[in-house]
Amino acid sequence: MPTAVKISDELVVKAKVQSKVFKRSVAGQIEYWAKIGQIIEENPELPFPVIQHILIGKEEIKSGLGIPYVFGE
Repeated sequence: MPTAVKISDELVVKAKVQSKVFKRSVAGQIEYWAKIGQIIEENPELPFPVIQHILIGKEEIKSGLGIPYVFGE
């Protein structure tokens, strides 16, 4: 369920720019930033590019473009 949240005008302006570059809605861009921030806080030892590759890999699997790695095989 959508929830209204107050954020700074500065953040909205930055999100508008980034959203155009990455073809996302402004809300989608802010949600993306929040998701990345959450992942980084939960995994501070992982560099950002590794996190990006993990997220890309998960989406590739969902799209049928890869095979999930099974540990121990």
